[in-house]
Amino acid sequence: MTTPSWNLSIAYQDIHDAKIAQDILLIEQCIDVLEQHVERREAISVMQNAIQTKEAAGKLLSTINTFAQCHASIDAVNQEAKGLVGQIAKLSSQLSQAYTPYQETLANAPLATIQQVLDHDSGDVYGQAFLIACDRQIADTKLSVGQEQLLTAMGVDGRDAWGRLYNNLTGALQIDLEDGTQLGFSQAASLLYGTDFEKQEPAWRGIQKAMQTHQESFAAILNALSGWRLSEYQKRSYATDVHFLDPSLHQSRIQPETLNALIETTKAQREIGQKAGQLMAKVHGLEQMKPWNHLAGMPSLSGDAPETYSFDQAITVIKQAFAEVDQEMADFVDLMVENGWIDAKPTPNRRLGAYCTKFAATRTPLVFMTWGGSRSDLMTLAHELGHAFHNWVMRDMPLCQTRYPMTLAETASIFAENIVRDFLLAKAQTRQEKLEMLWEELSSAYALIVNIPVRFEFEKRFYERRQTGELSAEQLCELMDETWRDWYGDSMSESDPYFWASKLHFSISEVSFYNYPYLFGYLFSKGVYAQREQKGEHFYRDYVQLLRDTGSMMAEEVVERHLGMDLTQPAFWQQSLQMVNEKVTQFEALLAQQDETR
Repeated sequence: MTTPSWNLSIAYQDIHDAKIAQDILLIEQCIDVLEQHVERREAISVMQNAIQTKEAAGKLLSTINTFAQCHASIDAVNQEAKGLVGQIAKLSSQLSQAYTPYQETLANAPLATIQQVLDHDSGDVYGQAFLIACDRQIADTKLSVGQEQLLTAMGVDGRDAWGRLYNNLTGALQIDLEDGTQLGFSQAASLLYGTDFEKQEPAWRGIQKAMQTHQESFAAILNALSGWRLSEYQKRSYATDVHFLDPSLHQSRIQPETLNALIETTKAQREIGQKAGQLMAKVHGLEQMKPWNHLAGMPSLSGDAPETYSFDQAITVIKQAFAEVDQEMADFVDLMVENGWIDAKPTPNRRLGAYCTKFAATRTPLVFMTWGGSRSDLMTLAHELGHAFHNWVMRDMPLCQTRYPMTLAETASIFAENIVRDFLLAKAQTRQEKLEMLWEELSSAYALIVNIPVRFEFEKRFYERRQTGELSAEQLCELMDETWRDWYGDSMSESDPYFWASKLHFSISEVSFYNYPYLFGYLFSKGVYAQREQKGEHFYRDYVQLLRDTGSMMAEEVVERHLGMDLTQPAFWQQSLQMVNEKVTQFEALLAQQDETR
């Protein structure tokens, strides 16, 4: 097997498939039905039918959108795919507007009425209980039905257009290296994760130069997205003040106390991440890490070329590691490969990053990444397959009960990384091999205990300042530099001033603060992983049940039910940070032994 490309035929044959037009017509008919019966929405049967109609249309919309996004991901200049994405965005807006009156009724109706609505055989209806409860919690921040519909309609060509602009800019961006080589942005960025160390500084500097060239555009995107959100939050504050973090907390299904405990406990222990970076610098033969090598693989201590993996080899490793938890997990990896549900083949106009998505209509998970052969790529593949497994174990549930928040979404992905790391560490025969595997622990600690909080605090400080006016590109660079140095300390020689521009997460239109959930998931998954040894043969069953609960509980409830702990208390986060510290200390001890034998 070579590096695979997707087989998306389970949904549609190609971007011109006539079935897409047929499904779009069905969606339009569903919207018409919702609009026709809106005046009768107080009737229980009408509301139940409306929910089913909305869910049916939503499944088709999501599936077409995923199909189009997949094509746009492998070719960011594919105009037909981008056109379909835009068409579906408008249709999605129309569906949301048509359902808004029903949603408003459910948010404000007596609880007895809600119970009558939920008393239905269809999972699409009875499965709504948790989502309706969540919506009722923010009922006093809702605008009138007409205003909500107007906001949704304007968002397509307003807020979301800025996110599309970012994707289009970065997808078509060419990075010029010092030797005259020209690479696509995703290809240049992937070098930073590999082991071709001589190319990393030129790639990073090339990206910096490209970001500087387009800094006004990237600054405009960031200012527009934040300005839109702040204006919306101000309008929603007629009864209760809406803080700019509130929508993110609601989407993440966590309490403010949980976020505060997470960030403050991590900040108090950030020297764990900094120490990881200092040890990584030592292996590189440096006093401090550099902004172009902190994501890289481990240099060889023996002088041999760093180990690389073919895609086949990586799949074999992941399958073997997953099998040690349960054979079902290994079989799932085979299923993903055999069905062509992974796309990892490098192409010139690929979008940045890696992700897992799914076809809602068939519950088919899909993984996207750009394969480079490094151990980091191996871990990325394991991470995304963890997401895919999370989706897979929920495939028999009502779709509305599978919409888990980002905080809990990272549970399965980072858990999968831990499985693979520990598997490779256990197989390591020499001190060198053990160091190479623990390097992945250090790399994760440096990224998640330091880099992720940099993103959160930068964005938080940015929103605080944005309330009084736009920030220039220069001011954004200064703010990033300040935040970067605060968290990295002496572990890194210089900051990455254009990180706010080069990192996609800041310019996602649908979600703000797309950062702290990774830290949450990292430390939460450590707590879950610790249960593996304690529960023994019962662990896999309990783990799957935990994943299945993530779409219908607050995060605090999930932790209380499955781990018996309190997320709002520092103790929960401290135990996980201590587990990370033990790995860092283990690496330090092995490295000291390595030095003694030289």
